[in-house]
Amino acid sequence: MESAAKAQNKDIVSNVLESRGITDPADVQNFLNPCMRDQMPDPGTLSDMERAVSVAKDAVLSGKKIAIFGDYDVDGITSTAIIVKYLRALGLDPLWHLPSRDGEGYGLNPGAIEEFAAAGAELLITVDCGISGVAEVARAKELGMSVIITDHHSPGPLLPAADAIVNPKRVDDTSGLSYLAGVGVAFMFLVALNRSLRDSAVDVSAVNLLEYMDLVALGTICDTMPLIKLNRAFVATGIKIIDARQNLGLRTLMEIAGAKAASVYVAGFVIGPRLNAAGRMSDASPALELLLTDNPGTAAVLAGQLDKQNSTRKDIENGILMRATEMAEQCCADGKCSLYLSGAGWHGGVMGIIAGRLKDKFGMPTCVATKSDGVINGSGRGVRGVDLGAIIHDALDAGILTEGGGHAAAAGFSLSENNENAFCEFLEARVREILGAEQPRPEIIIDAQMDAGGANMKLVREMDTLAPFGQGNPEPMLLLYGGELAYATAMGGGAHLRGALRTSAGTSLNFVGFNLARGPIGKFLLDESNIGRKITMCGRITGNEYNGRTTAQFVIEDIAV
Repeated sequence: MESAAKAQNKDIVSNVLESRGITDPADVQNFLNPCMRDQMPDPGTLSDMERAVSVAKDAVLSGKKIAIFGDYDVDGITSTAIIVKYLRALGLDPLWHLPSRDGEGYGLNPGAIEEFAAAGAELLITVDCGISGVAEVARAKELGMSVIITDHHSPGPLLPAADAIVNPKRVDDTSGLSYLAGVGVAFMFLVALNRSLRDSAVDVSAVNLLEYMDLVALGTICDTMPLIKLNRAFVATGIKIIDARQNLGLRTLMEIAGAKAASVYVAGFVIGPRLNAAGRMSDASPALELLLTDNPGTAAVLAGQLDKQNSTRKDIENGILMRATEMAEQCCADGKCSLYLSGAGWHGGVMGIIAGRLKDKFGMPTCVATKSDGVINGSGRGVRGVDLGAIIHDALDAGILTEGGGHAAAAGFSLSENNENAFCEFLEARVREILGAEQPRPEIIIDAQMDAGGANMKLVREMDTLAPFGQGNPEPMLLLYGGELAYATAMGGGAHLRGALRTSAGTSLNFVGFNLARGPIGKFLLDESNIGRKITMCGRITGNEYNGRTTAQFVIEDIAV
């Protein structure tokens, strides 16, 4: 039986790659060995890049005052950080501004532009925003500023009259880089600018763009961009840079959070939430200052502040999530294909997180919003096959929303409370049309099936060759058959499961099931009369370290008997 299991598992990596449409030998090699040298295209393939570089180069050579305007999420913060770091390395002292979520909202605003102008700014560079700032860019031009927009959000029907707009989602862009995060677009801009300055005999020896890859990886992961092609190379390289602990702020934040080694998980679920907490709870500036500081004392204070804000965010989030979940369950009972949930006074900083959690739980496109003084502000999260950003743009064009933007997986919006029912109906109608009027259900996509006897540390190491995992490249979902239930018990206050299977290879495979103990899966596995029953499990194979020893462990998503 053992040899049969090995034979079945021999091509498991190939099976996973094939299930994801990666079969060409060159594509397989690029996927398994993500390297920036092989994946990096000429930045000039992005529309308007040459013009953007020309404008920025003139400002650098002329010593003009440059202002950077970003967004308050991790993508915007990291985008701003790499531009500021680069300009400082050239000896310049750029201005920067991140808007407050409650006071200013998303995107360019007239107040910040007026402040930039008063401070003498002659060039405005936007990162992770700007594509919808038609009126704001016009005002900046009136005040004598040149404007470069770098963004990755979907454009509206009218582009701002900027000097250059670098956005891979422009309809005339043929770069094929529409999957980049805002920080990815900003990085491509820096690569092009740095090359142009170097060719003009400008001393750029103080710049090492590779050192910025930790921030590029963070922004890409936290903005849930697909980890494919160039993004995959960005993240694979960036995780190594994070592990090198070169950025003082990141190093300090990881220490406070107790993160020992960098990974996509640590970036997305340990570092990211703490950087995001600043913008969610009040002002994103401390997060940016943490990424920019070289002072250990300052880094310690800022990291501690972010960690505390993240704890506050969790408490607020949990309270709202309980009520929102009840509302979502009622929507599902009513046969809805989408979720729109709102509450008076809900904290605007956690709307996106709650939308994401409910989207994961119910498998439906979800929008969550807060009401205050007749105005509704919210965030949404999309599911596979439903471009939520496009729906938000269409609602904006229809006059239902006052503001809105985003991409397929995530979007933000604002509207008058008078239009709430109209938006709810618009969202439901569009999603219902896309899905063929069928209520979406959470689905598990199996990458490969195998005998449980082959689920061992060798397989864990083989699966690791497919990393980094994340949006667009989730951890492989495996179907295990041939195992018999050895035992199961509840843990974590009765919420979780742990146990073991006896396999056809004569080995024991440990398993865990998070938040499954109180449901039908837990009811079956915890029933001692089922010990010895053959069970088919689907889930993920991981390594579990305990007392200095690492063994294979299966994380259950579902079972069949």
